[in-house]
Amino acid sequence: MLRGYALHDRPESVEKVANDMSHQWTASWITSPTPMLGAGPLPLFRRAFSIQRTPAVKRATLRVCGLGQFELRLNGNKIGDDVLEPGWTNYRKTCLYLTRDVTPQILPGDNVIGVMLGNGMYNVMGTRYKKFKGTFGPPKLIAELLIELDDGSIRLISSDDTWKTSSGPIAFGCIFGGEDYDARLDQSGWDQNKFDDTAWTPASRCDGPGGALVEQLYTPIRVMKSFQARPVNEVGEGVRLFDTGQNMSGWPALVLAGRAGATVTLKIGEQLDESGRVTQKNIGGPVTFSYTSKSDKEESWHPRFSLTGFRYVEATGDIDTIKSVSGHFVHNSAKVVGGFSCSNDLLNRIHELILAAVRSNFQSVFTDCPHREKLGWLEQAHLMAPSILYNLDAASLYAKMMRDTRDSQHENGMVPTTAPQFTVFKPEQNNVFNDSPEWGAACVLAPWFVYRHTGDVSILRENYDVMARFVDYLTSRADDRGIVAYGLGDWYDIGPGDPGFSKLTTIGVTGTATLVQCLDALKRFAELLGKPDDAESFGRRREAARAAFNATYYDAEAKRYDKGSQCAQGMALALKLCDEAQCAAVLEALVADIRANNNHITAGDIGYRYVLAALAENGRSDVIFDMLSRTDPPSYGSQLARGATTLTEAWDANPKNSLNHMMLGHAEEWFHRYLAGIRVDLAARADEAHVIFAPTPVGDVTWTKAFHEVPAGRIECSWTRKGDAFTLDATVPKGLRARVEMPTRDRMRRDLPAGAHRFAGAL
Repeated sequence: MLRGYALHDRPESVEKVANDMSHQWTASWITSPTPMLGAGPLPLFRRAFSIQRTPAVKRATLRVCGLGQFELRLNGNKIGDDVLEPGWTNYRKTCLYLTRDVTPQILPGDNVIGVMLGNGMYNVMGTRYKKFKGTFGPPKLIAELLIELDDGSIRLISSDDTWKTSSGPIAFGCIFGGEDYDARLDQSGWDQNKFDDTAWTPASRCDGPGGALVEQLYTPIRVMKSFQARPVNEVGEGVRLFDTGQNMSGWPALVLAGRAGATVTLKIGEQLDESGRVTQKNIGGPVTFSYTSKSDKEESWHPRFSLTGFRYVEATGDIDTIKSVSGHFVHNSAKVVGGFSCSNDLLNRIHELILAAVRSNFQSVFTDCPHREKLGWLEQAHLMAPSILYNLDAASLYAKMMRDTRDSQHENGMVPTTAPQFTVFKPEQNNVFNDSPEWGAACVLAPWFVYRHTGDVSILRENYDVMARFVDYLTSRADDRGIVAYGLGDWYDIGPGDPGFSKLTTIGVTGTATLVQCLDALKRFAELLGKPDDAESFGRRREAARAAFNATYYDAEAKRYDKGSQCAQGMALALKLCDEAQCAAVLEALVADIRANNNHITAGDIGYRYVLAALAENGRSDVIFDMLSRTDPPSYGSQLARGATTLTEAWDANPKNSLNHMMLGHAEEWFHRYLAGIRVDLAARADEAHVIFAPTPVGDVTWTKAFHEVPAGRIECSWTRKGDAFTLDATVPKGLRARVEMPTRDRMRRDLPAGAHRFAGAL
């Protein structure tokens, strides 16, 4: 995506808004009395307090919001394993706070609360790389410790001007550009009770950024895995290269020993240039991390408040002091709720390739890529939703995403391409980068997929008005034919020239098809929520938009849509836009185009998911298998052949583009839903099954194993084939309506009770 300018370019004194009074905050926002809007040095805050031995502490709960990010400490120890908290939001609408039970950490006698602050997306400054430059104000915090004592009394310690502050050892901090840490500026024991803070300055009360304080409830960000980096060689005088072996989101970690004042600078990147040095051409630069030691003893360090995407680490400076370098894979800690494997090694490797990219871009928003962008580009939130939800319990993050979307929706109903909308693209960069139907549609379609995987209707109820306003806006953008012809279209499809705007599909195809899909979903939502008049209206509007789509884009002579692209045929079939009599010919046109391209995909960011769905739902998973089996570009296999360890932005793994993107990962849905055969729909009507076991044996695959956990329990499905003999094992949790649809000659269909089942037949 193109660079933009910040929506919030200057700090403003904003009027305080009322916080959620049910929480009865008594604390004040506080900041340094000499607040800085630069990238550092970053501040520390502390508050000493005493607790008598009697009465004893029954419970202690600490609530804190530190902006842009914070690390909470109590009596010398970090509280919890979470990092990069709180989540990114439009801070003028919402500020997330964390609640921590700190009962075990409260000591009889003297105690100290310590808070380190980072800039995060709240204050994007500095001279190194940044996607945008903007600020909501200087770093600040609000905190409240509620101590309940055994005698029933309560003690409340709130942030105010009795807290003290000082600059800390982080000399530079930018969520995009990196972090510099000078350990010589460490104030040993600053977060403990015997520390002398007489040189520290009283904190100043200040206004918050304006957003309501809302408890953060999504699964936290953590260091989920560590990769020991392999020293490759010295690629220049005083330059040492390390390879973690895995492209990831996160930060480098360093262990060094030697002498006080030694400085090591780490430059990170996804790839190497022709000379074997780290290059940042595709990820934005410069991005560096540096550490200066305070002693000659062994010291360990990693950044706290800057996240990026990388595989390689290039060290300069006092490299003789380096003992080891590793990469910390940092992402959302959502529970794994699904698994897939099969007999085909290439398909298994594709599965892992996609999951690595999903995890890398699974932060407090669904990021576009973990380095140059970090923004919540919304199309992935709905297009990749089934692929994500089959593997990870992402429902809580989707709820947070929808709050970001509500906060970002414009008065006219438009939902921007990114949420939170930290940046607005300049007019000369084309306003469609701010507003594209297929991106804004996440406000309607993402909740639908969450509901289908969880059965929790609350996400629909809470966001119904946002959805209705959005489809009204899309309708208002239609021309006199009823066609929504603006936006980014089938972004990054494969046509002439470099990837970008759609080359093969007319812009109105994806925009109008998206409107039809949103109206179809809203009709169902209205029925679920007991709004029959709305349901009737959405249904009528859906049919009108569908009719306009067919009248404009169906070529009766060629028996295909638009210019014959895979995207156009895929959307028409998958979304049931074409008349039943036309479907066979449209499917034939889709397959013919794929075969004409040597079983390669040409659809892009928007169209690819619908192509796979159209083929799978119409009995042509054999074509999908042939596409996934390719190892020449464009294909997943070609990315693996080029050494990719995460899914890349462009089909051909073009080194000019990001090598860590999840936007083309829709094969993951096919692996679970069609190849393995677990079709989950907890939104099913009373006469429909919640889960259908309908595997698709195809190609040379001789077995699959898959599971998916839903609130009712664990769904399991595995199948094997040997010659014509086919065996299926399925497990149904209690409380779910289930059905099996065998791919055998007899096409046996049967409703299943809870429990384990085995079926066999001949293919």
